[in-house]
Amino acid sequence: MGWAARFLTAASFLAAGVLFAPQALRLGRSGDGAPAAASRLAHLLAFAIAWGAALWVSSVGASVMFKNLPRHQFGSLQGKMFHSLFNLHVVCSAISVAAFAYLHPWKASSTIERYQLGFLILALGCNLSNLLVFTPMMVEMMTKKYKMEKDLGIGTEVGYSRNVEMAKKSPALAAMKWKFRMIHVLSTLASLMAFGSLAMHSWYLSSKLDL
Repeated sequence: MGWAARFLTAASFLAAGVLFAPQALRLGRSGDGAPAAASRLAHLLAFAIAWGAALWVSSVGASVMFKNLPRHQFGSLQGKMFHSLFNLHVVCSAISVAAFAYLHPWKASSTIERYQLGFLILALGCNLSNLLVFTPMMVEMMTKKYKMEKDLGIGTEVGYSRNVEMAKKSPALAAMKWKFRMIHVLSTLASLMAFGSLAMHSWYLSSKLDL
């Protein structure tokens, strides 16, 4: 199924949901019109997609792939997947920031609402740093490191055991591995900051739900 078909399917289910929640047609909690209702829906969907994608990739997808794929194959796949992932995160984070800022203008916002906007902006900034800075640097270093490892006859194994042993014998590989690890740590910290910001925002959203 192509992306267009998936989008149309999701949109159809979204529209059909009105049949089971007709009160959604009231366009907001206080009759504030279609733009506010659409902004609430856009914010909630964008937030859910960004947080769900981050949780899946970091907690499930990456772990399963690392334990079952040859290391170079795993790294190459991650390099391609992370570019798409952070593109998705940036788009969703930008939608969340724009929608929340529209619903809560700065001058009329409470302190809590301003903190929430700050969390969303922080998540957007961290995702942008991963998309534009850390991921391209990691992919470039990974390509060089993998070339060195192939020349040494490693990289087809699952896990890091042989890589650690060989790095002790090859100063060049050890130096490249250290540089890659530093960028990877910065990328991971940015991802954790973005995920944590969204987690804190989830508490705010849950306080607004009336189930």
